[in-house]
Amino acid sequence: MASDTAPVPKHPADPGAVVGEDGLARPAWASTDPLLRQYYDTEWGMPVRDERGLYERISLEAFQAGLSWATILRKRPAFRAAFDDFDPDRVARYGDTDVERLMADADIVRNRAKILAAVTNAQATVRLREHGGLADFVWRFKPLDTPRPRTFAEIPTTSPESRALSKALRAQGFAFVGPTTMHALMEAIGIIDTHLLDSHRRGSSGIWPA
Repeated sequence: MASDTAPVPKHPADPGAVVGEDGLARPAWASTDPLLRQYYDTEWGMPVRDERGLYERISLEAFQAGLSWATILRKRPAFRAAFDDFDPDRVARYGDTDVERLMADADIVRNRAKILAAVTNAQATVRLREHGGLADFVWRFKPLDTPRPRTFAEIPTTSPESRALSKALRAQGFAFVGPTTMHALMEAIGIIDTHLLDSHRRGSSGIWPA
């Protein structure tokens, strides 16, 4: 993919978690913006095991490439409206008229390659049902251990598992699923836990101990 950027900014110079006015420790990226803080406190790192949820997040990770995650998060309601709530069956049937409709929608990211990738990935998602489905496919790449970072410098942006997942998804016909993007996906859906050790969200997924 042309740009393979993780959705959560990493700031290696940052010493670690920031304690907010509420007394809770969070990473710097989630410490000030209310929308990012709510996303961090309620969603980021929590397990996602359903097909539509996985397809939506893969799509949003692709749209985020080269942009900030805050931009995508603010546009998320518009993305859901434009892409039929990320129903893979519906998006898989999109044709040229739908692509042009999306290219004219100023409320989403109007990038033709990313829009086409969302359609391609919907079609690939539907095909994967013959092999157990997208969710089971992605979760097969859960590692035996997870990072335990104290600072941003200790948070990896790729892993052997994210590289393997990227390769496997590409083999199934997916696009915009580079190793860094897939590592960010694995962080976001709880396959790994990269919450800082001092964060109040560490271990909250129930997948990994704090």
